[in-house]
Amino acid sequence: MTVHRLENVGIVVDDIDAVTSFFVELGLVVQGEGVVEGDWVDGVVGLEGVRTQVVMLETSDGHGRLELMKFHAPQAHAGDRHAPPNTLGIRRLAFAVDDIDGAVSRLEARGTKLLGRVETYQDSYRLCYVRGPEGIIVMLAQQLG
Repeated sequence: MTVHRLENVGIVVDDIDAVTSFFVELGLVVQGEGVVEGDWVDGVVGLEGVRTQVVMLETSDGHGRLELMKFHAPQAHAGDRHAPPNTLGIRRLAFAVDDIDGAVSRLEARGTKLLGRVETYQDSYRLCYVRGPEGIIVMLAQQLG
């Protein structure tokens, strides 16, 4: 078996419009949206009576995708939206940006907060973490030079 690529990362959300808007502000593009339900999805995810609103987003280079999912049935289980970055499990997504200061300014104007501050790593990257809607942590990385 060979893995050819990472197809997408799925994120279960409650307010799909707010989370979609956040990622669109970062520069991702909506590729499609709709409702997913039926026996086939029940079989794939191992739940019964699934009815999910889905939004597929893609990075501008076409190589990265996020699938946002709002479960209308069965109801999603609450997580810790304030979990720190060192909590076990998938904790963050990372995106390369060409203007980290501009990205942070646009996100802060929407109420998004930095977890720390923008830092420089070995004169090669400027990096920061932000906490988006529903506690989603996003690392922004601007390559230098």
